[in-house]
Amino acid sequence: MLNNDILRSLRYTLDISDAEMADIARLAGLELSAAEIASMLLREDEADYRACSDAELARFLDGLVVHRRGRDDSRPLPALELPLNNNQVLKKLRVAFELRDEDLHAILADAGLPLSKAELSALFRKPEHANYRPCGDQLLRNLLRGLTLRLRG
Repeated sequence: MLNNDILRSLRYTLDISDAEMADIARLAGLELSAAEIASMLLREDEADYRACSDAELARFLDGLVVHRRGRDDSRPLPALELPLNNNQVLKKLRVAFELRDEDLHAILADAGLPLSKAELSALFRKPEHANYRPCGDQLLRNLLRGLTLRLRG
């Protein structure tokens, strides 16, 4: 899934402005203007489109965690793990929205993609683990859709 699609979906889910998105990014030390955010939210075929890098999306998601849960001064921002993959995005969203396993099951079921407990836990394992499962674009897209249904009704 494209980083720009994830940003676009989160903006719709949270129902926030470009300026508020720039403020969230600043919470994690990423300096973006509202105009830069607006260009990232455009479609690929539109003029002034700007691709969102893995580092920018990762920092935005870190800022989202701080925005939704508050800053923990005893812990520094996590180090960037690049390249960013869907599993890392899923983990950051889980932390930001304080989602438990039951919440994730309900969200995915509401979005039409129910998962078993084992399938869900495999998404959060380390890649070296034998039962690790990569998070596909469809699963992440459905999670974002289900999250939108939960937050916006």
